[in-house]
Amino acid sequence: MSQTQKARVIRIEQPGGPEVMKLVEVDLGPPGPGQVQVRHHACGLNYIDVYFRTGLYPQPMPAGIGMEGAGVVTAVGEGVRLVKVGDRVAYSGAPTGAYCDIRNMPENNLVKLPKNIDFDTGAAMMLKGLTVQYLFRRTYKLQKGQTILFHAAAGGVGLIAMQWAKALGVTVIGTVGSKDKAALAKAHGCDHIIMYKEENIVERVREITKGAMVPVVYDSVGKDTWQASLDCLQPFGLMVSFGNASGPVPPVALTALKGSLYVTRPSLMAHTANRSSLEEMSADLFKLVGAGKIKIQIDQRYPLEQAAQAHIDLEGRKTTGSTLLIP
Repeated sequence: MSQTQKARVIRIEQPGGPEVMKLVEVDLGPPGPGQVQVRHHACGLNYIDVYFRTGLYPQPMPAGIGMEGAGVVTAVGEGVRLVKVGDRVAYSGAPTGAYCDIRNMPENNLVKLPKNIDFDTGAAMMLKGLTVQYLFRRTYKLQKGQTILFHAAAGGVGLIAMQWAKALGVTVIGTVGSKDKAALAKAHGCDHIIMYKEENIVERVREITKGAMVPVVYDSVGKDTWQASLDCLQPFGLMVSFGNASGPVPPVALTALKGSLYVTRPSLMAHTANRSSLEEMSADLFKLVGAGKIKIQIDQRYPLEQAAQAHIDLEGRKTTGSTLLIP
């Protein structure tokens, strides 16, 4: 069993801008019952981290931040049975606190990382990859030959989604904000690009689908795209709101769901709360990544102490693909 040691951790004392994140050194004791100590090789950066930092998703303060990482098990607490010391592991989800070099966490969150997937890929793909898994295989089970609308097609989730859709034989209409992002989404399998700053999303979807519109829209943008997303749906279509990068969706009158539309607000935590679901979803992701059908594009790497700059770049929409913090 390990003794108390020093851990380098990003802490927030109160909600706010990127400047509230501070690198501190804390004493880390041995893992408790059911806990595992993980030394990170890489930590993932995700937009949900911004929601926790700003207080949109409240948590008790002071708090850690970050929900994704990959590394090696260095110690296990009493009763741990899923992993052992020396195992390569990856995880995503609560509790927050992934922005650190070493931490204790519940064993239930961890999955073993296959030998053919490196730590950087593991840390960059768990939250985003499992998000795409539940979007495409659980929230709405996509079928070959369908056409979907996916916002932010060149983001970290978007690039995985483009490739996964291609593997399923699904046609994707993707929205992007720049020519560089359009090229990136296209290179990852996006069939039709809509430049949302220059083109009318609804008109373009109508044109591309020859008036049929789409059975499902995947929207992580939120406020700015909400109405267009609804207007792109077929009767009985499903609006999947899984993020709010542009701000939360304002209150909606149920009468806005004309055409017998459905709306859902799924979360990764709900889908992975059950251990067997987490293992099944991870296996699905690992299989596609291991086979090379999904390549995880890591476009930014920052040292742990530059977490604030990483957030500035993420919120400024300057990032593409996945971003890592390296302890």
